[in-house]
Amino acid sequence: MSRSAIGVDIGGTHLRAALVTDDGVILKRARAASSPDPQVVLERIGELIAGLDTPTASAIGIGVPGRVDFASRRVFSGGFVNLSGVALAERIEERFGRAVTVDNDCTMALVAEAAFGAAKGLQNVVMLTIGTGIGGAAIEAGRVVRGRATAGQLGHIGIDPHGLTCACGKRGCVETTSSGTALGRHIAEAGLPPGTTAAELLSRRDQGDAAATKILHAWAAPLRLAIDNLVTTLDPEIVVLGGGLGEAACAALAAVPETKSWFKTHLAPAMLGDDAGVIGAGIAGLRAATPASKRLVMVNGVPASGKSRVAKKLAEATGWPLLSLDTVKNPFLEEIEGVDRPFNRKLGRASLKAMFSVLAAAPAGTTFIMDAWFGFQPRELLAELIAKSEVDAIAEIWCAAPPELIGARYGARVGKRLPGHPGADYVPELIALAARADPMRFGPVQTVDTTKKKVDAESLREWLGEALTSASAKQSH
Repeated sequence: MSRSAIGVDIGGTHLRAALVTDDGVILKRARAASSPDPQVVLERIGELIAGLDTPTASAIGIGVPGRVDFASRRVFSGGFVNLSGVALAERIEERFGRAVTVDNDCTMALVAEAAFGAAKGLQNVVMLTIGTGIGGAAIEAGRVVRGRATAGQLGHIGIDPHGLTCACGKRGCVETTSSGTALGRHIAEAGLPPGTTAAELLSRRDQGDAAATKILHAWAAPLRLAIDNLVTTLDPEIVVLGGGLGEAACAALAAVPETKSWFKTHLAPAMLGDDAGVIGAGIAGLRAATPASKRLVMVNGVPASGKSRVAKKLAEATGWPLLSLDTVKNPFLEEIEGVDRPFNRKLGRASLKAMFSVLAAAPAGTTFIMDAWFGFQPRELLAELIAKSEVDAIAEIWCAAPPELIGARYGARVGKRLPGHPGADYVPELIALAARADPMRFGPVQTVDTTKKKVDAESLREWLGEALTSASAKQSH
């Protein structure tokens, strides 16, 4: 069953709110005029939320223009709407009794576009929202870039040290040349009527109108420079232009030649339009309100497949606790004499149960790495252990190498293994096992070629972030 939240998008012209499901569907909308007075904005936000409120809405997300510390929910500064002096999250939380998430408005829009829009499925994205001002946000490896707290103020990239003074205090920010406010100034300076729209300018440009062409170039050329700088710095898969003028900005940029260089990326308009802000705010609110999940990374493979090396490197890269079947079993082999192969398998089964008992006792929010050949036990037993441990998300790393190499590895280490482990006579059986073995597939699977000397733990960590999040989301449904 879908969950829902109320998303709020604070703009310089409009305040938008919507009741949003966790799959990005808007059930109900509301809108009001914005205001430079923060107390007026706070009151109007309350009215919008009250009009949408329902017992099924489990959270509230609010996108705020300006610098926001996501962790503390503090607004440090704003532009056309400055809420830095307002205890926004606390006031709304107190009134409605819902968990409130506050973030930069462009970050909220990017959350939506990355989940459901122009950047769906991509991991490295830059977004600019072109409206009254220019908002900015970026995600790297699927995570929002925050720096110390408020990274992503991309509208304040400098493109002209001698340009106009910006609301942020600097000169020549791209917001002063390429925002909606700046477009209005370009139109006025050209002597065109104040109500002239970007769509009208684009139409006139396409008909050869020199004045429209000049205005659009003055508006878009600095934006091209800012985008080029962002591509050079962040190397994204895509740059998305959103906000009320995002699509018009893309069309205007089409007439601004790109400089040939090493750096290039795809530029596209946002797909969700004005809905991106409220959808992203709702989704962010739901994510923050979702109880912390318990997660399991299964590092799987037959004996001597290289899984222990992979698991160790992954634990070092993530800081997640590592449980290894041999680490649990070997102390028993050291203490118990005369262990034969059947008893060794019984100890292995008991050790596996012990590892899952530790996982079951762990608190929510814990992620464990388990290093084992999981296929040595029936799948039904594993499914039972997983269910009892109350794991919300599983991802599997399958360690693979040629069967003959696996056999050679095992044979080379036989003399170092404790009594109770199979000896050299097990090698032919292991080679046959390696040829037919498969992952368990309780969750997404990533195969690692362990013939390579270096384990790319960072790439595995990035993949796991996406895979575990996706698995957890499916489990919540």
